[in-house]
Formats: sequence, C-alpha cells, structure tokens
Amino acid sequence: MIKRIILLVVDGLGVGAAADASEYGDDRAHTLAHLAESVGGLSLPSLESLGLGHVSEIRGIRTIAQPIGCFGRVGFKSKGVDSLVGYWEIAGCVSDGDGAIFPEGYSPEIVTAIERVFGRKVLGSRLSSAEQALCDWSRDHLSSGGPIVWTDGRQTCHLAVHESVWRPEELYQRARDARRMLKDAWGIRRVVAHPLVGASGAVQFGSGRRDFAGEPTSLTMLDVLNRAGQILIGVGKVGDLFGGRGLTRSVSVDTWVEALDEASRMFKKVPRGLIVIGLDVIGPVTERSAAALQDFDRRLQDFLGLLRPGDLLIMTGDHGRDPKKPHAVPTREYVPLLITGPRLAQGVNLEVRASAADIGQTIVEALQGESLASGESFLDALKPG
Repeated sequence: MIKRIILLVVDGLGVGAAADASEYGDDRAHTLAHLAESVGGLSLPSLESLGLGHVSEIRGIRTIAQPIGCFGRVGFKSKGVDSLVGYWEIAGCVSDGDGAIFPEGYSPEIVTAIERVFGRKVLGSRLSSAEQALCDWSRDHLSSGGPIVWTDGRQTCHLAVHESVWRPEELYQRARDARRMLKDAWGIRRVVAHPLVGASGAVQFGSGRRDFAGEPTSLTMLDVLNRAGQILIGVGKVGDLFGGRGLTRSVSVDTWVEALDEASRMFKKVPRGLIVIGLDVIGPVTERSAAALQDFDRRLQDFLGLLRPGDLLIMTGDHGRDPKKPHAVPTREYVPLLITGPRLAQGVNLEVRASAADIGQTIVEALQGESLASGESFLDALKPG
C-alpha cells in the first residue's frame, strides 16, 4: 500500500519535441540531447538507473538492462508552454485556449499599462532570458529606478527591482496588482517578481523570487487529496503556482539545492500524503545547466536512499528548455517519467503518456482520493509481479 508520494518536477527537463511542437516553433527541440552535445556528454548514473536511457537517446547516457525504476515519456494536452501550464496539467487541470503570445516582446499598450501600475518608466519589455535582461538593463535600472521587465514570449511577465529602489514587499504588491491587470486585458497569467541585490556592475538576483498566478480553473490532485485528509506539502515555487490552494504547507526556497535538502528533512516529519518539489535545475547558461544537472544526479542518489516501504517517487518535468532556442524560453517537449519505490515494479515501460494529467490521476488513486476529470492512471503497472 502506498502511503507517501514524492513528486519531483524538474524545470525544463525536455526529452524531445512533442507531437505538436511545430505549432510552437519547437519541432527540433530536445533539451537533454542538445545539452549533452554542447558539453561532450552527460554523466547521470542515478537517472540511468531509473531508466532515462530507455526514454531517449542522450549522449553519455546508457540504457541499463535492468533499471530499478519504471520509465516513460509524458506529453501535454494544455495549450501553452510554461511552468504554470505544466504544473497544472501534472496536477490534473488541462488548460484550454491558445493563450496570448508575445514573440517580439510587449506592445506599447502593455508597456503603458505596466508603467501605470509601477508609476515609473520601465526598462526592457522584450523577449529575453533573466540573465540577459539583467546584463542589458541593470545599470540603467540603478540610475533611473525603472523596473526591468521581460517576457518568455508567452503568458509569463518577469519584473526585477533592486532592493535599494523598493523593498521586496513593495515589489510583491506591485506584482500582484500587475497580474490582476495584465490577465484581464491581455491574458498574461503569471507575473514573477525578482528582487535584485549588489552594487553597480555586480547586480545579481537576490533571494525571495515570487510567482503570482491565478488559481487552476478546475479541480486538481491537491484539491481532492485535501478533501481526503492527506498531508500536502509544496516546496519551491509550487505554492505560488497553485495560489496555495489545497496545500497543508508551502515552503519557499531560493535554489533547487535548498529544495532538495528541505524535502529530505521532511522524510521524518511527513509520514504520509504528497510532497511536491519544484526544482529549477536547468537555466539559460548551457555549461552551468549541465553541471547543475550532474550535481542533481549525485544528490539524487542520497535522496533515493531515504525511500521506505510505502513510498512512491515520481520524477518528471514541466516543459523543455532547449539550449539552442534563443533566450532560453520554454520549449514544447515531452518530459521524462521516472518512477521508483521499495516493493514496486521495476523495468516497466510506461510508454508515451498522452497527457501529464495521467500523473495526477495516478497519485490520487494511490492515495485514495476521488478521480480527476482528466488523465488515465497507470497505478496498476507499478504493482510488482
């Protein structure tokens, strides 16, 4: 009997273009393969042991004959590509509608609206990665006090302000106001607030990133498991992405290392229920992302050692982040599905799951919650024998 489920969601962990990737201009996307090529191969023995080599061909990754986990690939039915869409569908909420896109950055009308909220002229307002936006606009920001604004080209708006200009609490309040205004007028569903620190010439992202988003439009696994009396913990940006809805507790962290450490400490404190951990491992800098992914793999080995009978660990992603794509924007890709736990089946090929909602449906069935409107459970395939 499964008593506790640990869900690891690694941001940008793509394993190849999805069936509809051409609609998003991502028909050749493959985050892990291109990341591996750029650094001469990846060394990920822990993920190999779970069956990653069976999911996709990636330089440096072997296909283990007898993996200790079950494996497959997951697609997305929701329209759009970002963490909000990905996490919601994993939880069983499939987003309808194409949503707004901003491939050239924001229009003058949107810029004017943002400036009205902030009461200052903004800097940037174009398609960019976080690091590039900081490089391009940090000096002007410190001299003018104008917020740095950039987009991922889709439904997320990023805002960065130095702590010497506004305290983080003031930035968060303005970001909340911006999200409400931008959603109604232009369909921007998430606003991310980034506090900045450091002197001129050495400005960097500080702690305290916050994601402000609306609530899911239908019931999620968090809702139904809350009704079933389960303990539900969100670590990282999970709480922000669901507006805190359904969670027993939400833990904010600044790095994926802190998220994994926090989750490790919870093994003794949370004997049942669901722990969802968001891990921002893959970023815009290729070499740094490869190194971080390999560091994650090393730490994962110790994390797997904490599993006890009754535990189920599920690892997946929310979208891709192909390093060959300009500005490190999210890409429309399949993500891996890697599953393990004591006394569970091993080496089972779960094939290609049509929707990430299959994960949420499996989780609610395992923890005896009511069925979700979307997704097909694969729980039977995880049973040994």
